[in-house]
Amino acid sequence: MLPIFVLPAFADQFQSPTDKGTLLVSISTEPTKPLLGDLTKLKIDFINPKTNKIQQHIDYKVTVTKDGTPVFGPIPLTHTSEGAVTIPVEFKENGEHKISVDIEGILFQPIPPETVTFTEVIGDASAQTSPGTDGDSKKIGSCIIATAAFGSELAPQVQLLREVRDNVLFSTSSGTSFMSAFNAFYYSFSPTVADLERQSPIFKETVKMAITPMLSTLYCTSHNNIKNTKF
Repeated sequence: MLPIFVLPAFADQFQSPTDKGTLLVSISTEPTKPLLGDLTKLKIDFINPKTNKIQQHIDYKVTVTKDGTPVFGPIPLTHTSEGAVTIPVEFKENGEHKISVDIEGILFQPIPPETVTFTEVIGDASAQTSPGTDGDSKKIGSCIIATAAFGSELAPQVQLLREVRDNVLFSTSSGTSFMSAFNAFYYSFSPTVADLERQSPIFKETVKMAITPMLSTLYCTSHNNIKNTKF
């Protein structure tokens, strides 16, 4: 359950640090809910985490993939003096897409590459879940509500949900069948809830308080399962 996180034209904004934490990267789309086959504008801001302001003069690359296959890019190493860019992308399939931003330079100085990845779900992601010939299913879907509540796909709470999904539910055929039905229901309302969280700090805190007991239960259950496992 992988990211994204405000300007009026870009209401849905996601923000996450790079893997080494040098910069924060903020990404949003216009329209806020991209439509299949239409041109979508990706707005990317590079933010200095110490000043919380736009960081100028960034060398970057952008790649959009679906199921590991490139949909857009990677674009050649590009420089932005403003520290903010808008890139047009056309999504040609429904389902979960990964938007990866690689940073290789700041203020005209090369740095070891740093990466941050966001998830954008186009249309009904559950329609993309289908058993393969080997009996496995694609592990799709993103913890949209939890990501919006805790601010990042890298948050421990979101990672816990992802681990339970991948290592517990997807480890059995009954769990896989449950997730297929659950995704159809979840994605019917989760984008709207996530939108409200990003627009209302009070609602965001309410959702966080509501799901915290569930997270605590999942953590204790997972921890006990590990302790009771015999090697």
